[in-house]
Amino acid sequence: MSKNDVLNVALRDGRGSRKARKLRASGQTPAVLYGHGEDTISLSVEAADLNTFVRRGLKLAKLAGAVSESALVRELHWDALGNDILHVDFTRVTVGEMVETTVSIELRGEAPGVRVGGVVQHSLHEIAIRCPVQNIPEKITVSVSGLELGQSLTLAEIELPEGGELVGDSGTVFVQCVEAAVEEEEEVGVTEGAEPEVIGRKESEEEDGA
Repeated sequence: MSKNDVLNVALRDGRGSRKARKLRASGQTPAVLYGHGEDTISLSVEAADLNTFVRRGLKLAKLAGAVSESALVRELHWDALGNDILHVDFTRVTVGEMVETTVSIELRGEAPGVRVGGVVQHSLHEIAIRCPVQNIPEKITVSVSGLELGQSLTLAEIELPEGGELVGDSGTVFVQCVEAAVEEEEEVGVTEGAEPEVIGRKESEEEDGA
């Protein structure tokens, strides 16, 4: 692990929404650590450090400070807008342990099909895998530089980390190059032979006939 994978944590006294709000106001994020049959520990972690960790796509952390353990980010609880992390669940892990997690898929390169009028549709942005905890990648990059118009890529074609295996249907299509949709312009005009309505005309005619 690099120093960027280290998260400093502190013990957290008590639970409850009021104490959690006070903790967040001080720049900390509530957390819990559990697993391996050991006691669950209530912790807090610097919100800024946790946000950086998550934005990098990291999953495995070295917890330091109140505890010294390797832990996997098992679940993140976000606010209603999806902007701030309200709570994080850590689970204890050991080197070599097989774990199931999700990893984002990032496309690289330019598909040749785009140069002949196609568009790349990226329909699946993350993948579920099982692999040794120390081999969890920040993300999986896939090249589309060979994707011609009408072609697609399935999950079976993704290169997984060492010791990794796919969770789910390997035949699932996650990216394809299709023809660009042509938007038809709606024709708006006066029907041939129809006389356009004149605002106020009806009222004037009624007055004349009165």
